[in-house]
Amino acid sequence: MSDFIFQFYALICEMSPYLLLGFFLAGILHGFVPQNIYSRYLSGNNLKSVVLAALFGVPLPLCSCGVIPTAMSMKWAGASRGATVSFLISTPQTGIDSITATYSLMGGPFAIIRPIAAFITGIFGGLFAGAINKNEKISIDENNATSSLRKNFVGKVTESLKYGFHDMIRDIGKNLIIGLLIGSAIAIFIPDNFFSLYANHKIWNMFLVLLIAIPMYVCATGSIPIAAALMFKGLSPGAALVFLMAGPAVNMASIMVINKVLGRKTLLVYIGSIVAGALGFGFIIDYLLPMQWFILPPEEIKHMCHIDTAIPLWQQLAAWALIAMIVVAFLPGIKKHEHKITMGKIFKVKGMTCSHCKANVEKAIRSLEGVSSVNIDIDKGTAEVLGDVDPDQVIDAVENAGYECKLSS
Repeated sequence: MSDFIFQFYALICEMSPYLLLGFFLAGILHGFVPQNIYSRYLSGNNLKSVVLAALFGVPLPLCSCGVIPTAMSMKWAGASRGATVSFLISTPQTGIDSITATYSLMGGPFAIIRPIAAFITGIFGGLFAGAINKNEKISIDENNATSSLRKNFVGKVTESLKYGFHDMIRDIGKNLIIGLLIGSAIAIFIPDNFFSLYANHKIWNMFLVLLIAIPMYVCATGSIPIAAALMFKGLSPGAALVFLMAGPAVNMASIMVINKVLGRKTLLVYIGSIVAGALGFGFIIDYLLPMQWFILPPEEIKHMCHIDTAIPLWQQLAAWALIAMIVVAFLPGIKKHEHKITMGKIFKVKGMTCSHCKANVEKAIRSLEGVSSVNIDIDKGTAEVLGDVDPDQVIDAVENAGYECKLSS
C-alpha cells in the first residue's frame, strides 16, 4: 500500500504544475473569447467550416460529456452538421490542460502528435458527415446565436479564474483523480512484462486497447496517467495513443446522445472517424516514426519504477494547491443558500454531468417566453422552472439541447 500511495503522490506532483497552467489558460479562453464566435463562422457545410470547427475544438478543455451540449448549442445557432461533427471529434481528445499534462508525463512528441491527430480526425469526420448530409437545411436559434456576456476587464478576469480554477476542476477533478488512481494501480499491480509478452503483435494490442477504451468514460487529462502506466508495462506507444484518442472521445453516453440528436448515420461517421484516426496514427507511431521519440521521460520512469527520489518542493506545492482546489470545488452546501426555496415546476433531466451541461440546460429553458427563473441542480438531476410556461415547451427545449427531460411527478 505504501508503494501505491507514493506512486499516486509522485504522479500528481509531476502533473500539477502543468495542470494549473492549463486550467489558467482554459479560463482565459472562456472569459475573453466571445462564446458566439464558435457558431458565427461555422454555418457553411464546407471545408472552411469543418477546419475552423476543429481549430476551435482542439484547445478547448471539454470532455466527451461537456462537448455534446456545447456542440448541440452550436448546431441550433446555425453550425452545419459537418462542422458540428468536426467539433465533436476534435474537442474531447485534447485541450490546453491535457496538452500540458501530456508533456509533463509522456514527453514533447506525444504532446505534439496528440492535438495533430485530434485535428486531422476532426476534419476527416466533419467532411464525411457533411458529404452524407449535403441537403441539410440550417436552422438558426436567434437567441442562441446572438447571446453573449458583456463584461468589463475585471469581470472577465474574475469569470476566467472562477471557470479555470473552480468550474473546470469541478467538471474533471473526479475523473482526473480516478485516472491517477488507475494509473498508479496499473504501475504497481500489473507485471512489468505483461504487454511486452505481446510486443510482436502491436496491431492486436491496438485493437485490444480500442475495445477497452470505447465503452469506458475517461477525460482527456485523466487518460494520461493510465496510458503512461500501460506504456511502462510494455504497451507500444502507438497503442497508448489509441487509448489517448478513443478513451476521451467515445463513451456510451455520447453514443446514445449523438444517435438521438444527429442520427445513426452521423453516429457511425463519428465512431468510424475516431477508430480510423486512432489506429492510423497508432500505426504511424509504431512503424514509421523513430521509437526513441516516444520513450517515457526519465522523471516519469523513475516514478513508475518507485525509485525513492526527492520530489522538488515547487511540484509538491503545486500538487497541494491542486488538491485544495479540488476539495473546495466539491464542498457541499455552498450553493444551497444562493436562492430561495420556491414552488416552481420540477423537471427531471438526464445527462447533466458538468457545468457546461448546466449552462446549456439553463440557457435552453430561459430562451422560452414566460420563464421568470431557472434553478438547475446537477447532483439531483433536476431543473426547477418558475413562470407561465407550458411544461411540454420546457421538455422540448431541453431535449433539443441533447438531454432527456420529463416533468417530475
